[in-house]
Amino acid sequence: MNDDFWDYLQRLVDSSQVVIDRPKGSTHPRFPEQVYPLDYGYLDPTTSIDGGGVDIWIGSQKSRNVVGILCTADLLKRDTEVKILLGCTEHDIIQITSFLNSNQMRALYIKR
Repeated sequence: MNDDFWDYLQRLVDSSQVVIDRPKGSTHPRFPEQVYPLDYGYLDPTTSIDGGGVDIWIGSQKSRNVVGILCTADLLKRDTEVKILLGCTEHDIIQITSFLNSNQMRALYIKR
C-alpha cells in the first residue's frame, strides 16, 4: 500500500506544472530574516488545504522524483500541510527542515 501512495504522488507531480514562486535565496514574505535555502513553489493545477497549489521543495538534484514529504503544523496560520520533496538530498532535507522548524511551525519528514 505504501508504494501506491508514493506512486500517486509521483503521478500528481508528473501531471502538473512546477511553479517556483519563492526561488532559492529569496526572503520569506512575513519573516524577511528567513532566506529560502532551495527553490519552493507549488504544483499547478492542484489544490491543498490552504486553497493554493500543493507545495513542493526542489532539491539540488535536477530530478523531479518524489523522495519524501514534510508534514507541517503551523500555529500562526493554524493549519497543517503536506509539502512534497522533489530531487532532494539528505543535506537538502536538513536545510529545509531547519528553515521550517521556526516561527511557530514544525515539520516532520517522511522518507519515501
